[in-house]
Amino acid sequence: MEKDFRTSSTAETIELGRHLGELLRAGDVLVLTGDLGAGKTQLTKGIARGMGVGGDVTSPTFTIEMVYQGTDLELDHFDLYRLDDPDQLEDTGLFDVLGADGVCVIEWGEQFADEIGDARVDVFVRRLDDEAAPGEEPPRSVTFVSHDVRGEELVSSL
Repeated sequence: MEKDFRTSSTAETIELGRHLGELLRAGDVLVLTGDLGAGKTQLTKGIARGMGVGGDVTSPTFTIEMVYQGTDLELDHFDLYRLDDPDQLEDTGLFDVLGADGVCVIEWGEQFADEIGDARVDVFVRRLDDEAAPGEEPPRSVTFVSHDVRGEELVSSL
């Protein structure tokens, strides 16, 4: 199942993430794909808000993983940008949290789709730069693609 959304500002991207965060439950895995500056971390900030995470959420580019405690669930936020070999995943702690009691959001995980498995929803975030005037924030296209039954439930609920 695939579903497309369009956001016209950072605030709308965060709001889409917030709505998604309210729908997530233990074991859910999201793989966020998009160029640098596309809005992956903004979407994750919204997801965290929807899960009841307080405080600031930043991309864990250099630490690989950040863990946030939400109201009911833990949010494990990974950034795999600096990894290029599946063997490197073992040291990240990713396999310890996949399908566990929290929610896992993985930025730059598309190259490891086989290792992550099908129990996930892929989220493609794209800046639509050609639709913005110079100096304006571009709108974004956010596409959700499910790979399993739970993913279909989640995407259809959006």
